[in-house]
Amino acid sequence: QVQLVESGGGLVQAGGSLRLSCVASGSIFSINAMRWYRQAPGNERELIARITSGESTHYADSVRGRFTISRDNAKNTVYLQMNSLKPEDTAVYYCNADLRSYTRYLELWGQGTLVTVSS
Repeated sequence: QVQLVESGGGLVQAGGSLRLSCVASGSIFSINAMRWYRQAPGNERELIARITSGESTHYADSVRGRFTISRDNAKNTVYLQMNSLKPEDTAVYYCNADLRSYTRYLELWGQGTLVTVSS
């Protein structure tokens, strides 16, 4: 079974840093775009960062300059380095990926990891 598993969330003070990881596992042939979304209480899920298979990146205005998305194709892993965290960054963070197993194309979501930023 192909799946995405996030890790690295937690509680941090404002101004601090966290690094999220998301590992794709299972019978994977290739991974195309990988993304990070977040959803704060009462808000819709929003796309905050995207990285293509060619490592082209895109960021939402709310995180540009503070967050960095990267990937390690050998490990089927995408990372989100979050610096200068603010209380408004508090949310559940989800990774998302377009990938190809040996039998079909899939779009997968991870289970989410909670990031809490205290003021």
